[in-house]
Amino acid sequence: MSQVSAIRRDEVIDALRRGTVPRAGLDLFAVGMERFESEVQRGLGGAAAGGGSFKAVRGEYGSGKTFFTRWLAERAKRANFAVTEIQISETETPLHKLETVYRRLTERLATATQPPSALREIVDNWVYTLEEEVLDSGTVPEGSDGPDEQALAEAVGDLLERRLAEVARSNPGFAAALRGYQRAQVAGESATAEALIAWLGGQPNVSAAAKRYAGIKGDLDHFGALAALQGLLTLLQGCGHPGLLVVLDELETLQRARTDTREKSLNALRQLLDEIDGGRFPGLYLVITGTPAFFDGPQGVQRLAPLAQRLATEFLADPAHDNLRADQIRLTGFDQDKLHRLGAAVRELHADRAAEPQRVRSRVDDSYLVELGEAVAGELGGRVGVAPRMFLRKLVDVCDRVDQVEDFDPRRHYRLAVDSRDLSEVERNARARTADSADDVDLDL
Repeated sequence: MSQVSAIRRDEVIDALRRGTVPRAGLDLFAVGMERFESEVQRGLGGAAAGGGSFKAVRGEYGSGKTFFTRWLAERAKRANFAVTEIQISETETPLHKLETVYRRLTERLATATQPPSALREIVDNWVYTLEEEVLDSGTVPEGSDGPDEQALAEAVGDLLERRLAEVARSNPGFAAALRGYQRAQVAGESATAEALIAWLGGQPNVSAAAKRYAGIKGDLDHFGALAALQGLLTLLQGCGHPGLLVVLDELETLQRARTDTREKSLNALRQLLDEIDGGRFPGLYLVITGTPAFFDGPQGVQRLAPLAQRLATEFLADPAHDNLRADQIRLTGFDQDKLHRLGAAVRELHADRAAEPQRVRSRVDDSYLVELGEAVAGELGGRVGVAPRMFLRKLVDVCDRVDQVEDFDPRRHYRLAVDSRDLSEVERNARARTADSADDVDLDL
């Protein structure tokens, strides 16, 4: 792993030390993702070619859905996609309010070179691309000081309108806001430009003066958000990004929502899928995640027959026989073999930055990785599938101590201690589950 930059390696190790999923660098220790690579590439390729792609990822709590989607996001960024990850919740981001979903989408929008929110940079890059195209056409008069700024602004505005003609038919405000932004930039009216970027990002309460300047009314509503998404895809493709990966995470929370909210949310999801199938969002790759109960249970997808039919997928007994091209794919979580491979990858990652790499490798050897993995899983009710986060956190801690303390031997000096305050809800539930059924409970009679 010597070709990995020190900064990238440190970011990964620091995140694991805190017990969180790293925002980047997941390919450095991804285990079990190999079987999904060709299907992921197929989905990204379809979106890049101007189509729309969709995938539903199912898995129990702790099966690695967040890891999978962030791994996918890294691959999308390497293909120059823009990416965004949205946590669905009834209070913060209700799925049935697409204007809120769109706002969260732009707030978390990122590219390989720009962190969230990258909306303004994308708009600026797009306008710059239009300016270059106009200048290359030779239609703007040249003076002693360069091109005529007024003529250039007008030509760029006309080209902008032509590029957004289809979007303008369903949401003229989006094109008007872009043109107003470009005009405000040329005029040096930075406050107005900032306000119009906020409006393009779906933010409410934009000043009335900025809206009048651009000739727009009101805020983006449910239907305006869909048209704005079309506009955003046009911007991305116009400045060199072939598509947009959107992850809607934790859809299982819909099962706990009020009945009317849940049903409106499911209908909004159906609408999105229908629009993708209808070709409205070229370049969009939509990924949703949820538990099996969400996809198969009575309080989830099954409540809306058209959506249930759309997502219906047959799973055989052996996950190795899954059809990865189906709308749903399932994550089966970790077993001891995968946990060991994961630990070995992280140990090597740590050792490459250690002051005493050979000491780390010799004292945290493969047999110790097995022992630590079994011990952590044992603390969590034997459920290996929910052990990776805590296992990696403890592993990094052990590697740190071995690297720093010359005589530290984890087999003699380290005693695994798991504090319930450091556990996630899923991990606490696993730890508390000491019996598999009522028959396993010993009663003192």
